[in-house]
Amino acid sequence: MVLWAMAHLSSPGYSLRALRRTTGGRRGSTGLTGQDANGVPLRRSKRGWMWNQFFLLEEYTGTDLQYVGKLHSDADRGDGSVRYVLNGEGAGTLFKIDEKSGDIHATKRLDREEKAYYILHAKAVNRFTNEALEGESEFIIKIHDINDNEPRFTKDPYMARVPEMSDIGTSVIQVTATDADDATYGNSARVVYSILEGQPYFSVDPDTGLIKTALPGMDREVKENYQVVIQAKDMAGQMGGLSGTTTVSITLSDVNDNPPRFTKTLYEFRVPESTELGSVVGLIRAMDADIGENAEMDYRIIGSDGPGMFDITTNRSTQDGVIVLRKPLDYERKRQYSLRVQVENVHINPRFFSMGPFRDEATIKIIVEDVDEPPVFERASYVMEVKEDAARNTVIGSVSASDPDDKNSLVRYSIDRRTDMDRVFNIHAGNGSVFILRELDREENAWHNISVIATEFNNPRQISRVPVYIRVLDVNDNAPTFATNYETFVCENARANQVIQTVSATDPDEPLGGHRFFFSLAQEAAGKANFSVRDNKDNTAGILTRRNSYNSLQKSIYHVPVVISDGEFPMQSSTNTLTIRVCTCDREGNMKLCNTEALTARAGLSTGALVAILLCVIILLSEYLLQELPRPKKMHLHLPILQTCVFQFELKISFH
Repeated sequence: MVLWAMAHLSSPGYSLRALRRTTGGRRGSTGLTGQDANGVPLRRSKRGWMWNQFFLLEEYTGTDLQYVGKLHSDADRGDGSVRYVLNGEGAGTLFKIDEKSGDIHATKRLDREEKAYYILHAKAVNRFTNEALEGESEFIIKIHDINDNEPRFTKDPYMARVPEMSDIGTSVIQVTATDADDATYGNSARVVYSILEGQPYFSVDPDTGLIKTALPGMDREVKENYQVVIQAKDMAGQMGGLSGTTTVSITLSDVNDNPPRFTKTLYEFRVPESTELGSVVGLIRAMDADIGENAEMDYRIIGSDGPGMFDITTNRSTQDGVIVLRKPLDYERKRQYSLRVQVENVHINPRFFSMGPFRDEATIKIIVEDVDEPPVFERASYVMEVKEDAARNTVIGSVSASDPDDKNSLVRYSIDRRTDMDRVFNIHAGNGSVFILRELDREENAWHNISVIATEFNNPRQISRVPVYIRVLDVNDNAPTFATNYETFVCENARANQVIQTVSATDPDEPLGGHRFFFSLAQEAAGKANFSVRDNKDNTAGILTRRNSYNSLQKSIYHVPVVISDGEFPMQSSTNTLTIRVCTCDREGNMKLCNTEALTARAGLSTGALVAILLCVIILLSEYLLQELPRPKKMHLHLPILQTCVFQFELKISFH
């Protein structure tokens, strides 16, 4: 018995293939023999069937069902006892079999790109007993490809950049199109690229889709953006093939192939002479057709008739040259400046050196405009000196200011009274002479700092000030005195010519060579003196005893008049009284006791006096707190105490 199948290809160019039984094989077994070019498994039969693949064209457009092939068994004698059964992928839906004849038909249009092959199983059974006449065997229906898919690009549009001035053949971008048709069968999926728009600037490799430059010297400054249309056509580009297109937007990126150029050869700016240092005088700009860092430029001054007067910097955001004032302007001194300025690219591409030089030069004229300026003093400050005994209206010096403008307006002087509240000085409004209005005292104020104002006569709003420092010179107008209040005592057992006190002097005057004081005993006390004065010639003097002993009971206090004079002109002197107490001392000369008269003579309010005052306060406070008692009773209680308090207070005061 033999089961065979026949595949029918309705498309021209395909032949009918019959499947025949082979001998020597074991019925019912199959074996794999590899895959075809589409990956469909190939199988060989080792049973009573011999199979080959059935082929079916995709996208069938006929009105009848598409015939696939025929199954036939050697056991089928044409009496209708054999029934053919079909199972597997699409059986009963996509594929139907005539149970009697074994003819197989496709019920729907099939798409190879959706599914390339189907695996089915067939068997022949006895119609009446349902017994298998042949074992179930497997066969494949492979869908033959037709060119029904056009190429599709992976992007649309493509974006690309290429430097301007690139050489011919410089790669720009590679485009890719895919075709869903079978690449292993015919030319349906073989894509060829061509350029539809973008010539003669660009070309495309027909096999790889690589776009390259095709024209030399493409200049971004002339044309920056290009739209290139690329076509991909299958069937190797032959007629009848399907095609797809995409757009490639190509931008020429900038290179530094243009030097900066000034728009003018001469720039002119007018600047007031009162312009502050650091101010912007003017802006200049060089034009560069490039963009970005290729258009960055630096400015510098390469020549000037006023060195250091101006500087130029680059504003990086605008690429302007900013001219800045560095030194003061003076219309009366120089009315015009001329600068030579150079501009140069920061980033220079060595490839384009031949297109240079990448720099340019221009001249800048700066005209200084006159401004009505305040008077200018000859000096920044003045120092004057005057003796402290100078008479009123004495001129001590003068200031001078002038109008710096060409009109040379007159100047009027005055003193800022906020700096001379006591009106010690005044100034001549016309000639600037400074004189004194009041007597001066160096010991009270050795320096006076005043401010003099100069006002332009024709424009009172134009004023200037200058500090005037006045030093008051010393005159010997103060007599020296004791340097301190001395507390001196002499022991009763003192010996003659014994130094009991060393005195010094002070003088508010300040002679140039320093002080030199002279000490002596006043003439009126020289004949009856109990003490003597010895000048030590070092601005001190010693007080000496003139006898061997003193008696405090006879005389407890001595007053010694000491004359102190200076060595200046005119000489000043004063008489200073030194009070000496007589006290009882031990053998070493240490004071043990001084009499009451001596103690109270200098004690002021002693501790006893302070205690008496405090006691009186306490009594009066107690009197206030006991107001609830009848007044006669209060007075009776405290009257003796009050009388005692007053007596003691008067006693202490009398001692003082």
